[in-house]
Amino acid sequence: MAAKKILMLVGDFVEDYEVMVPFQMLLMVGHEVSAVCPDKKAGDKVATAIHDFEGHQTYSEKPGHNFQLNATFDEIDATTFDALVIPGGRAPEYLRLNDKVLEIVRHFAEADKPIAAICHGPQILAAAGVLKGKTVCPYPACGPEVVIGGGESIPPSDTFDNAHVDGKLVTGPAWPAHPAWIRAFLEVLGTKIEA
Repeated sequence: MAAKKILMLVGDFVEDYEVMVPFQMLLMVGHEVSAVCPDKKAGDKVATAIHDFEGHQTYSEKPGHNFQLNATFDEIDATTFDALVIPGGRAPEYLRLNDKVLEIVRHFAEADKPIAAICHGPQILAAAGVLKGKTVCPYPACGPEVVIGGGESIPPSDTFDNAHVDGKLVTGPAWPAHPAWIRAFLEVLGTKIEA
């Protein structure tokens, strides 16, 4: 496996599992991951939120761990990265307002580089205008944005543990999808997975 250079876009109140688990798993298999946040630098932290499904009409939210960034947003050059990861949580709702974030996402889409987005991550993809003709499995509340953005929103499994691949775009509805979502992303990256 050739190690890939992966960019991860995060912000305050990113979903705890959706930033921690992929970051650690991608490092574990030998990839280089640079986690960045607008207006923050390497060594700074973002607050995370734990979203859970406890029988309410929507997920609940609790404070999570602090996640330490290992790269500086203003110093990154998207052209030097092989792939992009966009975790969910509340961060995507405001990260999509940042013009540089949208430029970065457009670069990955236009260059046909692998992109993995989970839960609310597709909000950024829709805002960047890169979902035309794509099928996406987002958190259901983000489905209307996928459709407005020109994509097709497909429903999650009953247990939210499925992932969907459309070309080099890998999406999943929420953190229960991590095994399927990360496996699919690794396969798109060219990482050999043994069953």
